[in-house]
Amino acid sequence: MAADSSSAQWSSPNVEVKMHPRPQTFSRKGFTITTQKLPILKAGPIEEMTNKLGITPPEMIFGDNFVAIEHNTSGWGIGFNAFDALDRVDKTGAAMLKVAYSKEWQKSREHTHDGIKEVVKPFDWSYSTDYKGTIKPDAAALSPSEVEIPIELLKRPDPILFFDDVMLYEDELADNGISMLSCKIRVMPDRLLLLARFFMRLDNVVFRLRDTRVYVDFDKAEVIRDYQAREMGYEDVRKALASGREDIAAVMRDPNRLSQILPIVEHSLERTVLSSQ
Repeated sequence: MAADSSSAQWSSPNVEVKMHPRPQTFSRKGFTITTQKLPILKAGPIEEMTNKLGITPPEMIFGDNFVAIEHNTSGWGIGFNAFDALDRVDKTGAAMLKVAYSKEWQKSREHTHDGIKEVVKPFDWSYSTDYKGTIKPDAAALSPSEVEIPIELLKRPDPILFFDDVMLYEDELADNGISMLSCKIRVMPDRLLLLARFFMRLDNVVFRLRDTRVYVDFDKAEVIRDYQAREMGYEDVRKALASGREDIAAVMRDPNRLSQILPIVEHSLERTVLSSQ
């Protein structure tokens, strides 16, 4: 299910929203797509986000970035932003990867202010999130469905009317891998596809991919959301690649290639048809 708090596009009672004059907006057949890309947050906003989240944000946090899709007639909308994604990270430490790297990471984040040592509270330091987007307040919910995204239609050589690639956060896990969440969107004449991808590689431990795809058919006002979580042990991936002729190190840094190797461990489909009145 979508997070309850709003994206940067839709104000939330527990998040101070600072809008900027530089978002990109594109409209097509009754839908409006908005994206915003700004520099990483500075110390003040990071401290504010830390207090609200209750966890230390990633090294590179693009807290003002977002992607939003809105249906103009019904008012339905879905958005993707860093705060809501990080709010889905486990804050109890129960899901924390209990390996030697966790101690390295915690030590790298502990710092001193006027001689007082600030200790990082336990949480999933890999920043793994099952974030599927933020549904606009009071908008109709997506319902479980068996209707899949029509891949064959997306394979057609339709012109790309609008495209953007928006980074939400990234962390190098104390130089032991990478954890990142990004959002890509492309708009064709009759449809759009958004991919929000969380990718995590913890060296010698595990690979993790969590993909949320949002498909919109403009003429039908149909929205399909497909969520797939993939995961595989580091050595298992290495063994799977060993029999081929590919550059193993390069593939291990390529989420697109890894998505063809990692098995699905969780999958859900949801759908809604929006009102035209």
